[in-house]
Amino acid sequence: MSTLANPPSILEMSQEIKKSCADKQVEITVERIKMAKSLKEKQSNDLEKVAFKRKAEGDEKPAGNKEAKIIELDSLLITMPLPHIPLKNIMDVEVKLVYVDEEKVSYEFVESYPSTGNRPTCRAAEIADPLHEPNFSVLPQIDKWLQVALKDASSCYRQKKYAVAAGQFRTALELCSKGAVLGKPFEASAEDIASVASFIETKLVACYLRMRKPDLALNHAHRSIVLNPAYFRNHLRQATVFRCLERYSEAARSAMIADYMFWLCGGSEHGISKLIKLYWQAMIEEAITRAESFSVMYTPFATKIRADKIEKVKEVFTKIHPAYVEFIYTDFQGLHVLPQTVDWSSFPPQQYLLTLGFKNKEDGKFLEKMSSRKLPTFTEHKTPFSLLTREDTVRHMETMGKRILPILDFIRGTQLNGSFRACSGVMEKLQYASLLSRLQRVKEQSQVINQAMAELATIPYLQDISQQEAELLQSLMADAMDTLEGRRNDKERVWNTIQKVGRIEDFLYQLEDSFLKTKKLRTARRQKTKMKRLQTAQQS
Repeated sequence: MSTLANPPSILEMSQEIKKSCADKQVEITVERIKMAKSLKEKQSNDLEKVAFKRKAEGDEKPAGNKEAKIIELDSLLITMPLPHIPLKNIMDVEVKLVYVDEEKVSYEFVESYPSTGNRPTCRAAEIADPLHEPNFSVLPQIDKWLQVALKDASSCYRQKKYAVAAGQFRTALELCSKGAVLGKPFEASAEDIASVASFIETKLVACYLRMRKPDLALNHAHRSIVLNPAYFRNHLRQATVFRCLERYSEAARSAMIADYMFWLCGGSEHGISKLIKLYWQAMIEEAITRAESFSVMYTPFATKIRADKIEKVKEVFTKIHPAYVEFIYTDFQGLHVLPQTVDWSSFPPQQYLLTLGFKNKEDGKFLEKMSSRKLPTFTEHKTPFSLLTREDTVRHMETMGKRILPILDFIRGTQLNGSFRACSGVMEKLQYASLLSRLQRVKEQSQVINQAMAELATIPYLQDISQQEAELLQSLMADAMDTLEGRRNDKERVWNTIQKVGRIEDFLYQLEDSFLKTKKLRTARRQKTKMKRLQTAQQS
C-alpha cells in the first residue's frame, strides 16, 4: 500500500473538472477500480482452493523438502544469470502475439455477455482461448460507417499498404470522437466505447510498427492502455514500441504487466505466458547490458531481510562488480520478481532483493535521498518558495531525464506493484512533464503524460488501493486529461501541489537539522568554556 500522505486540498477537484469530459474518464476509472477488485478477489478465491488442495496432497507426503529449499534460497547470494536471447526469438514472440489477427478484422476488444445486465468480469476478449476467434454473432453492433472504415483499413493492412491503412484507421478514430461507435449509441456503456477506441488505437500501433515508425506508434500504444488496461496485448504492444525505441527498461515493465494481466484475466495457455516471459527476460537482459552508469544484482530470499544479510549482499556485490562500488544502493521500496522464476498463481512468487552499484557516487546518493521521502518530489531548490528560472528548469529537466527517470524505469522493470509513492516513477513523470511544459516542449510533454496516464489506468489491477488513493487517482487522471486537451483552471495540477508540499517538508527538515546542529555546537562550546574555567580555577 502507498504511504503517501496527502493534504485534503490535493484530493479536491473543481466543478469545472467534474463537468468536463475528463470526468467521463474519472467515471471509467471508478468502474475499473471496482472491476480490478472483483478480478483479484476471484483470483484470490481460486488460489485458496488450489492451496487447500496442495495442502491436502502434501499431508500424504514427507515434509522437509520445501523448508530445505527456502533455507537454500535465503542463503544464496548470487546474481541471476541472464542467457543471451537471440533477436529472432524476440521477433517470433512479436509475430505470434503482437501482430496477431491480421488476416481479418477481429474485434478482440469486447467479450460477449448476455443482456441480463451482468457485466463481464474482464473487458478483454480471448480469455478462455486467446488464439481463437470470438463469437461475432453476439458482439455489440458496430456503427455501420465505422465498420466500413475498419474493413477498408484492414483490407489495406493485409495488402501491406500500411500508410494508407493508418490513414483509414485515423479516420475511424475521428468517427469515434464524433459519436459513431456502436449501433445504439444512447444505450452503449462508456466501457464499450472505450474498448472500440482502444481496438483502433492498437491497429494504429501495428501500422506504425510495420512502417518502422515506433515514435508515431508510442502515444497510440499508451492510449490503447488508458482505454482498455485489462487487455494483455495492449501492454505487450507497448513493450514492442519501447523495444524499437531502445527503451528496454520500460519494455521490460510493459512485458511484465502483460504477463500478469494475462493471468489475472483468466489466461490459461501456458505457451502464451512462456512467450511473454521470454520477451520480458530479453528486455531485462538488454537493459542491464546497455547500462553504463550502474550495475545490478538480484538476490533471492524467502524470509525477513536482516541488517547482517544486507551487509553480506553488499560484500558479494563488491566482489562481483568491483567497478561499481562508489555507492551501493539496496531497494527496500518493493520486492522484485524475475521472469525465470515468477508464478503469479503462487503467492507470494519468488522474491528478490535488488542491489544497484554506481560509478558516480552522487547518483547513488541522490537515489537514496529520493527513496527516503514520503512525497514523490524532485527538490534541488535553494529557495523552495521562488519560481524556477529558465536555466534552473533546463538543469532540472536534464537531471531528471538523464539521472533519475532511467534508473527508476530500470528498477520498475522487475517490480510489479504500482503506486504514487516516491520513486514509483509515475508522479516523477508528471512532474517531469511540467518542466517540459515550461520549456514549451509540447510534443514531449504530451508523450510523457500519455505514458503516465497508461500507468495510472493500470494501477488498480496491480495493487489494492485505499479510498484516499482512489480519489487521488481520479484527480490525477482528470488533471492529466485537462492538460492534454489544453484546458486550464485556477488550481494547480495535483502533481505540482504534491511537489510544492514536498519542497516545504524538505525545507522544514533542513531548518530542523540546522537548528539541531547549531544547538549541538552551542552546547559543545558551553561545555568547553565551562571545562576551561574549571581548569583555570583549579590551577589558581
